[in-house]
Amino acid sequence: MNLNQFYSADERFVSPADRFLQYTGRIDFSNPAAPVFVYPYSSVKICFTGSELKVILKNKHSCWNNYLGCLLDGVQHKIRIPEHDKIICLTLAKGLKGGKHELFFFKRMDSCHIFSLFGFILDKHAEIFAPEEKPDRRIEVFGDSVSAGEVSEAVDFVGKPDPEHNGEYSNSYYSYAAMAARKLNAQLHNISQGGIPLLHGSGWVAPDYIGMEDIWDKIEFLPALGGPKPWDFSQYVPHVVIVAVGQNDSHPSDYMKEDCRGLSSENWRKHYEAFLRTLRRTYPKALIIAATTILEHNGSWDDSIGEVCKRIGDPKTVHFLYSRNGSGTPGHIRIPEADEMSDELSRFIGSFGASVWKTG
Repeated sequence: MNLNQFYSADERFVSPADRFLQYTGRIDFSNPAAPVFVYPYSSVKICFTGSELKVILKNKHSCWNNYLGCLLDGVQHKIRIPEHDKIICLTLAKGLKGGKHELFFFKRMDSCHIFSLFGFILDKHAEIFAPEEKPDRRIEVFGDSVSAGEVSEAVDFVGKPDPEHNGEYSNSYYSYAAMAARKLNAQLHNISQGGIPLLHGSGWVAPDYIGMEDIWDKIEFLPALGGPKPWDFSQYVPHVVIVAVGQNDSHPSDYMKEDCRGLSSENWRKHYEAFLRTLRRTYPKALIIAATTILEHNGSWDDSIGEVCKRIGDPKTVHFLYSRNGSGTPGHIRIPEADEMSDELSRFIGSFGASVWKTG
């Protein structure tokens, strides 16, 4: 693959495998020269000098318009990806003043798209530096659109249904999961997908209607985007695991609301228990927090989660309810609501003391 067409002799190419680049998230490094970003909030950080910064990438599109997130010297902006399934070069910054700059380049959205990173382009004489080391604390979230930060930037619709949109309001940086991780000074692997239920065959992830049971142990997972591909769990061992699924299992039928003791409901609890036990085998020492969100849903789902946690009887597998759990808003969680959730979640995790971060 010839990438020379994207930069001149007056520019410097930085390979994705450069030792000074810092990655966070469940990223596919099977090809170090073209790592694949799949999950929301997956990121790469680069510290550099010079006046310009460009990125070379290839996007695979599934739905919505696709946007990338950039936090440059503390100022955030988004960039629309104009081409799909084609290698392109995007300008992330230009006209920068002298001195050292820091870019946090991240995936704003879930697997409505994935992209391969082929490198960065700087000024010819630019230098790059090692960023500050990543925090030792590690969190992993298994969640749906709320955990992914979908429609979070629609702040004029706090407490209201979603406005019409095509992906422009989704931003994983403002998900409650990312906010809580920053407040706790922790790394985050955000294994979240909009519309995902627990069980295969329900939810909103058309046309395959996969569930968290199908994707939790994968990197790529959507057949249309090249999945499935397994994840190597030795690469990241979290101290805290948050399971935030169940709300989307009510589609197309809210059987938990209709008959909480019925066969379908008991089957869901059986699978939920099996999933929590699988996570415990995978992460023997982690604190596992079972929860949903403040997005409106029937309380029988939360009752069932609580019942499963009691059935398991593990002091480090706990049920957590937000103060406005299941009743906070009919639409997705906006930035102020995500901030509220992250405050409550971070306080709850903090209540277990510093020892929660000493196992892994």
